[in-house]
Amino acid sequence: MLPVTDQQKAKDFYLKLGFQVLVEAPADQGQTWIQLGLPNQPASIALMKFHGVIIETADIEKEIEDLKTKGIAVGTIDNQPWGRFAWLKDLDGNGLCLHQK
Repeated sequence: MLPVTDQQKAKDFYLKLGFQVLVEAPADQGQTWIQLGLPNQPASIALMKFHGVIIETADIEKEIEDLKTKGIAVGTIDNQPWGRFAWLKDLDGNGLCLHQK
């Protein structure tokens, strides 16, 4: 996730770079989830008011259990129409997010 001050202006910029809208949907706290990707590429970016790295997983419960056995604290699973999310932080406070489609 890239922190941006104006999602629509940022979206327009990235569209000019060749990105395509993958998801544009309402998110928590009145925000909009805008996820963009380059054609035929597996990586994507989300334009939000905060930063974070999203890690895709096929089984979020298994991933959380594996992390907890290693002593890593993970937040509760947040179920959204566009996927399931669980947040954690590294030792420096950087946000990491598990995501299951």
